[in-house]
Amino acid sequence: MCGIVGVVSHGPVNQLIYDALLLLQHRGQDAAGIATSHGNTFSMHKANGLVRDVFRTRNMRSLPGNSGIGQCRYPTAGSSSEEEAQPFYVNAPFGITLAHNGNLTNADQLKIEMFKKDRRHINTDSDSEVLLNVLAHEIQQGTSSFSLDPSILFKAVSALHRRVRGSYAVVAQIAGYGLLAFRDPYGIRPLCIGFSDTENGPEYMVASESVALEGLGFHFLRDVMPGEAIFIDNEGKLYNEQCADNPVLNPCAFEFVYLARPDSVIDGASVYATRLKMGEYLAEKIRREFSAGDIDVVMPIPDSSRPSAMELAMTLNLDYREGFIKNRYIGRTFLMPGQAIRRKSVRQKLNAISAEFKGKSVLLVDDSIVRGTTSREIVQMARDSGAKRVIFASAAPPVKFPNVYGIDMPTRSELIAHGRTDEEVCREITADALVYQDIDALKRSITDVNPMLKKFEASCFDGEYVTGDISRDYLDRIEFARENPKAVIEDAVRTQLNLNLAQIE
Repeated sequence: MCGIVGVVSHGPVNQLIYDALLLLQHRGQDAAGIATSHGNTFSMHKANGLVRDVFRTRNMRSLPGNSGIGQCRYPTAGSSSEEEAQPFYVNAPFGITLAHNGNLTNADQLKIEMFKKDRRHINTDSDSEVLLNVLAHEIQQGTSSFSLDPSILFKAVSALHRRVRGSYAVVAQIAGYGLLAFRDPYGIRPLCIGFSDTENGPEYMVASESVALEGLGFHFLRDVMPGEAIFIDNEGKLYNEQCADNPVLNPCAFEFVYLARPDSVIDGASVYATRLKMGEYLAEKIRREFSAGDIDVVMPIPDSSRPSAMELAMTLNLDYREGFIKNRYIGRTFLMPGQAIRRKSVRQKLNAISAEFKGKSVLLVDDSIVRGTTSREIVQMARDSGAKRVIFASAAPPVKFPNVYGIDMPTRSELIAHGRTDEEVCREITADALVYQDIDALKRSITDVNPMLKKFEASCFDGEYVTGDISRDYLDRIEFARENPKAVIEDAVRTQLNLNLAQIE
């Protein structure tokens, strides 16, 4: 997952984009970048690090222009190399910069097509660079003159939808023309648009979450529909068109569980309200499985689980306490690569208030259990603080399958619930009891808030991949690539050499 933003304004946009990225920082802490447009010229600055660390006054001064895009990155494909920080740029046709949230599942195939058919060179391992080059090629295919109009862009996005598989929410700038935004035909990753009325006319912002719009004084207009493309020209005129043949909205359920900020609204559903509903449904399950008096107090694992824990405690008429205090200057452990780093960071990230645990039967509520490392450490912290009994509850169902659409859950062996029963997971995290949310209850939690949402991308829970192109062989290749990066690099070099030889012949 990443955070993306695009702005078309009547004044300088560098500060607006910077502030929007701060509001989207939770979506990616690995790298950040901004590209602005002035006339037919792009200016860009990007680097590894948090937004506040990447941009200094001198960098902001070098980003003039009344339109631009930005991204904060969380790497799920490619590497953490600074060369893969976004936005990406290609100089033809016209000049295009692009920022992408999601993950392409056929990136390797597209790379070969780019080289053999489209005569385009991909310089990094990033699927976002592949996506940019597909877009650039399709725009070039539809252009027969030196001018560009929205219909050409919409035809290019339609062609891109036919070639590209996976998840993608995109903002892109075309030099001298304007801002293009589009979403994959399943609407897996979120994207919304807002406007601000000014004396010079409307200004527009496109962003991953509504919180970025509202936090900067833009009025939420609507979500970008799955398969839809929106083009805002440099004069501020907006065009839109449905570019997919059979779009079906399947928003990512994990956005509501964990990824998005609670004050955002995604596809018409308040994230905060869905998390309250998750707590309500989880309380009903706990009431069925435990007797009165089994639980003394309910405690959240800060921060994402707090709404669910509060609603659960209220529904069960139990005391609610904040037993863990979070150090907000430590990054989210879910986003940290490597089990050892995650394990070490838990104790730095959370500190227990011993008086709240001593002699009590404690129900700990977390948003989800992915690898189990954090959960195990938290259970031990509760015991060390004097808890008599530790019951662990997850507001999400068991995470049993890899997510291939932009969340870092790439291998089955890393998921504690894969191939294990609930009782076995409970023993692994050393809790006295474990309660998972049911998958149907999770979906109802979102549908209750917005009844128009009927389908979801919930592959990490149910193993059903909505794009229809994910096989066991595909998952095996992902695991092999993650566990044998050197062999993958060597194979990529051999493939490139073979392509070069074929080109010569």
